[in-house]
Amino acid sequence: MRDETINVLFVCSRNRWRSPTAETLFRSFPGIRARSCGTSKAARKQVQNADIDWADLVLVMEDEHSSRLKARFRQLLNSEVVYVLDIPDKFQFMDPDLVDILEQTVPPILLAALKQD
Repeated sequence: MRDETINVLFVCSRNRWRSPTAETLFRSFPGIRARSCGTSKAARKQVQNADIDWADLVLVMEDEHSSRLKARFRQLLNSEVVYVLDIPDKFQFMDPDLVDILEQTVPPILLAALKQD
């Protein structure tokens, strides 16, 4: 492994509910540093080149987010793995159903990423 931690970027559209929930849940996951951003111009924190450079792993909520990132950051995303979580935009921040979905889908991806390199 390249070092003891990996940088994980969670992305949704406006960085208000889904990606901040994921960041909150996984920022204390062992071996993980987490951030969240949004793809929309109306995002609370819009994804920038520096975020893509920082990330070892990018987890997006929908296919649309992956497409937007690839269109805008194609050259920067060459080495990063982008996973689509297929989580629709119907949850509020820390919604118990959203938390359950994230807790079921994200840890296997993180554990696999920690075992690589």
